[in-house]
Amino acid sequence: MPVTAPERAEGPAPTAAEPEQPARIVYRDLLAALMPGDARLVCLDSDTGLFTGTDFGAAAERYINLGIAEQNLMGVAAAMARDGRIPFVNTMATFASSRAVEAVKLDIALNDVPVRIVATHAGLSAGHLGSTHHCLEDLAALRVLPNMTVLVPADAAQARELIRQSVDLPGPVYVRLGRHATPALAADGPPPVLGRAQLLRTGDDLLIVATGPYPVRLALDAAGELAERGVTASVLNVHTIKPFDAPALLSAAAGTRGIVTVEEHWRSGGLGSLVAETVSDSADPVRVRRIGVGDHFVSGNGDQRHLLEQAGVTKEAILAAAEQLTEPARQGPRPRGSERRGHKLQGGSAR
Repeated sequence: MPVTAPERAEGPAPTAAEPEQPARIVYRDLLAALMPGDARLVCLDSDTGLFTGTDFGAAAERYINLGIAEQNLMGVAAAMARDGRIPFVNTMATFASSRAVEAVKLDIALNDVPVRIVATHAGLSAGHLGSTHHCLEDLAALRVLPNMTVLVPADAAQARELIRQSVDLPGPVYVRLGRHATPALAADGPPPVLGRAQLLRTGDDLLIVATGPYPVRLALDAAGELAERGVTASVLNVHTIKPFDAPALLSAAAGTRGIVTVEEHWRSGGLGSLVAETVSDSADPVRVRRIGVGDHFVSGNGDQRHLLEQAGVTKEAILAAAEQLTEPARQGPRPRGSERRGHKLQGGSAR
């Protein structure tokens, strides 16, 4: 019999973010709640242990553990998606973006099938397992694949809402989640909308663009400290890396002294590169300073926050970059693009 979508995907209603709740646990509970009401949904596991003891109810037979075989996992998911299913594939980020990337490219992206790759332990969140399990390349590897949507929720509540919004998207989706609980964003902020960057704070002097739980938290903390120094900074949370919200970036950057990007990723290929590409193609390019992990592996085992600090992804690094960009303020305000060139920003409106 044909597999059809329900009139409405049911599941836990969006709520304010729970403090210190792991996004992967929120995702697990959401998927278990959605599957009984939507016969299209399938959970394909790679022996992660995340779903041990999970009650899928009437959908129990649609939970399939294929074991530690990530390439096969992607191929099976692609075949099921061609048959009308929406597979949620579960593995660690380092395996999804490295070991299995050929299958992701050829079986899933090339065929533009609706597979949802939910990758946990991303960034340095598996720091206790050492460098082999760090994942600092996935945004670079996945965002360049045609047809791919790439999501990086900033907290557990965003993970729930963005995954919910992604269910009926055409084509493949990559969701980047960590391992541990992370601080929740303020519950009174604007709700996340897939495909639209989220403006968390406004300011005229500087734009800080961040992606991921700790980078977004560091950006907000740095913006608060900058305000005490008389420098106002906007903070843009890019929870959707692809499709990228270029108009929001260009609008927020217009008239500022520059942009600081912050990410739990190698400095090359991820958010910083994406922002630099976007502003360099615009009618009013601005200076960009990128905060991320340098061109080296992060050595040793340790807590995620400790490893981020060791790698230089810190509030202090953001403040130093902001100081470099805003130092010319003594020479007077930077002319806005529309005043200097008399035309609008590419992809957005002049401010």
